[in-house]
Amino acid sequence: MTGPTTARALGAPCWLSLAARDLGAAERFYGAVLGWTFRPGELGTGSAYLVGERDGTPVAGIAALAAELALPVAWTVFFAVEDADAAVARIRERGGTVGVGPVAYPPQGRAALATDRDGAAFGVWEGRLVSRWHVGERGAPAWVELHTRDAFDAAVFYGGVLRWAEGGPEGCETSYEEDRVVLRRAGTAVARLDGGPVEAASPRPQLRPRWLVRFRVADLAASVAAVTEHGGTVVPDGEWGGARKPEEDRVVVRDPEGALFTLEAD
Repeated sequence: MTGPTTARALGAPCWLSLAARDLGAAERFYGAVLGWTFRPGELGTGSAYLVGERDGTPVAGIAALAAELALPVAWTVFFAVEDADAAVARIRERGGTVGVGPVAYPPQGRAALATDRDGAAFGVWEGRLVSRWHVGERGAPAWVELHTRDAFDAAVFYGGVLRWAEGGPEGCETSYEEDRVVLRRAGTAVARLDGGPVEAASPRPQLRPRWLVRFRVADLAASVAAVTEHGGTVVPDGEWGGARKPEEDRVVVRDPEGALFTLEAD
């Protein structure tokens, strides 16, 4: 990852990453569905890693997942922290579970993977950030939202872990809107926490608490068609598992290896 960490980024989403079993197949799928181009990225020594870009702007990274690891393929939202060890300690103190790390990725930084109290997976990142990367509800190539049992309870957890209340004028702030919590940085919405019906033990991942990644596309119908043409599937409306009925300009899909994400019209 490139670009220095700044105080304004701390506590906010800072990167999206997918660990795929077949890196070449993932490149072809996401290139066809999202119109991305790819370039080699940096992720430590000897790691196969691609950075997907839209119109020259970095959107997400795709890494090769070792075939022998019995891990689900899923999109992960990373949040910027000043100290990964301290963030991991705060996760544990607040009832979350740390699955991996912190792991060093020299010279870029250090990362850890964890789940919150309801089982939604996320990551923390200490180090250099990808320049020009951003998320937002409008005008950005991607958006992230947490589907969880209780948005306010989740905001307490993440606020403590990521120090949302301690960011000062250059940090993050939250606002409460009905059963939603909106995270803003410098006045711009960068994430949302949605409360609603979820099933932590459901065999279907779309019904579990999770961070869902939404990617914007120029032609929604064409992108949905490309999903099925390239081995992915569309999640039926009755099974999408969100806190609300999905809007007409959004479609929840799975890639060929099962990773959930949402397509949204520009």
